[in-house]
Amino acid sequence: MTTTFKDILETLPATDGIAAIVLLDAAGETLTRLENKPGTAGSVRVYHALIKKHSHINRAAAQEGLQLYAEHTADARLHPGKHPSIDRLLAIAEDGAPGLRARIVLQDN
Repeated sequence: MTTTFKDILETLPATDGIAAIVLLDAAGETLTRLENKPGTAGSVRVYHALIKKHSHINRAAAQEGLQLYAEHTADARLHPGKHPSIDRLLAIAEDGAPGLRARIVLQDN
C-alpha cells in the first residue's frame, strides 16, 4: 500500500500556535510566507518538520521534503507552478538552487 500525503501529515509534528513560516534567502530577504490556513497548512507542517530536523532547507532537507509530499511531488513535476512549495524543494534538491532559511511566526494570543 502506498503512503499518501495525508497519511504522512499525521506523523509530522503539530503546528498549533504557528501562524506562518517565512522563507528567507541567504541574505535574509523574505521570499515567501506560508500561512497556516486551509490550502497551505500542509506545507506549513512539512516545512516546520524539515526546519525542526535540519534547521534550514538545504539539499538534504529538500530531498526529504519531496518524499514527505508523496504523490503531490509527481504532480508538481508534471505541472510546474501548480505546487509552489514543492517547486521550491525541487529547485533546491535537483537544480542546485541555494538553500533557504526560515522564520517561524507564532500566533498572537
